[in-house]
Amino acid sequence: MTEQRTPPCDPAGLWSSIEDLWTWLDANRRHGGETGLVLRMLKLTEEVGEVAQAVIGATGQNPRKGTTHTWEDVQGELCDVVITALVALRTLTPDAEEVFRRHLAGVTARSLGPQAP
Repeated sequence: MTEQRTPPCDPAGLWSSIEDLWTWLDANRRHGGETGLVLRMLKLTEEVGEVAQAVIGATGQNPRKGTTHTWEDVQGELCDVVITALVALRTLTPDAEEVFRRHLAGVTARSLGPQAP
């Protein structure tokens, strides 16, 4: 039996896991070129839709279905969105970690001011 690897949540472990997932997806892709790129980006939309479905299910907004999800389900779906977005970013550039770091710093400074950590 193969031991399940639990990726660490530190930034280096995060990006290592993203690289592993990107490598696995790239090795098993069905479409290359621009079509493969577009499909990788569209996967993000699918995951965001699953967040919406989970929120609707957690709040019981569909009277026909009732409560079908929990807020923990929503958390998991949000994690899937983040992972999918980071893999999509890695698909666009091998420097995904640095691109993300710079962008996050810009958003943080713009939102919290220049004294932000």
